[in-house]
Amino acid sequence: MKKIALTILFSGVLLIAAGCGSSATESSDSSASGSASSKKVEITAVGSTALQPLVENIADIYQTDNPNYSIEVQGGGSGTGLSQVSTGAVEIGNSDIYAEEKDGIDAEALTDHQIAVVGIAPVANKEVGVTNLTSAQLVDIFTGKIKNWQEVGGKDQEILVVNRAAGSGTRATFEKWALDGQQPVSSQEQDSSGTVRKIVAETPGAISYLAFSYIDEGLLGLSVDDVKPTPENVADNSWKIWSYEHMYTAKDAPKEVTAFIEYILTDDVQKNVVEQLNYIPITSMKVERGLDGEVK
Repeated sequence: MKKIALTILFSGVLLIAAGCGSSATESSDSSASGSASSKKVEITAVGSTALQPLVENIADIYQTDNPNYSIEVQGGGSGTGLSQVSTGAVEIGNSDIYAEEKDGIDAEALTDHQIAVVGIAPVANKEVGVTNLTSAQLVDIFTGKIKNWQEVGGKDQEILVVNRAAGSGTRATFEKWALDGQQPVSSQEQDSSGTVRKIVAETPGAISYLAFSYIDEGLLGLSVDDVKPTPENVADNSWKIWSYEHMYTAKDAPKEVTAFIEYILTDDVQKNVVEQLNYIPITSMKVERGLDGEVK
C-alpha cells in the first residue's frame, strides 16, 4: 500500500469543504457552538495509535473551519484512552476495542461513537522472501513454534517477532482474530505503531502487525490464506483481522465535543478523509460484528 501524501490530502479536503455548502462544512458550522468564532473549545483525544493519524488529520481540518477549537490528539494505546476518558482526564478516549473488553472500565458511563473500521495486517521486512502465510503458520510464528523464515518457504533467516505493548487495542485485535486468542511469544514490545513500522522496515527477519494506515512501501503486508489485506476484503469479512474504531466520551459530554465527532461521521469526511487514509468508512461495511464476535 502506498503512503498517503497527507499534505495533498489535507489541501484537497479543504477545497471540498469550501465548495458549495458541503455537508462537512455545514456540519461543523451548525453543530459547533452557536458563537463558533468566540467560544474557546479545548479537546484532548488520547488512546489508540492505530486511530491517531485519522483523528489528527480530521482535527487539523476541523480547526481550520473552527478556529475557536484547539484539539490535541495523543497516542498511548486503547487502554490508556479508555482509562483517561473514564476518569474525566480527557474529553475523548480513542480505542480499537469495546470499553467492555477492558478491565476496570465502567462502559455504561461512556458513550461509544464508532467512526470507522480499521484493518490490521501482519507485516514483515521486505527481504524475508514470503508474501503469504496460512493461518496456522501465522499462529506458529507468533507463538514461537516457527523460528526461521525458511520453514515457511522464505529465506534462511531467523524470525524476530515485534509485539505491541499490553493495553494496545491493535494487539488485542490481532491476538483475538489472527492468533485465535493465543498469547504471542515473549519478545520486544513497543508502545507506538510508528516505532513498530520503523523497526520492521529496518530489521532483517522482523515481523509484527499494523493498521492498514501504517503500511507503506517500506514494509511487506502479508496475505493470510491467500487473502490480501485490503479494505474491500475487510468490508465483506473475507479479511477477518479488523476492528471498529471507537471514540468514547462521557455520557454527558458537552455538545462542542460531540460536534467534532458528528463532523467525522459526515459523508464528505468519511469519503474524502477516512477512505483516503486507508481506513474503512462505517457505511462501506457489508457486515456487522458485535461485542460477542458474531458477524451478521
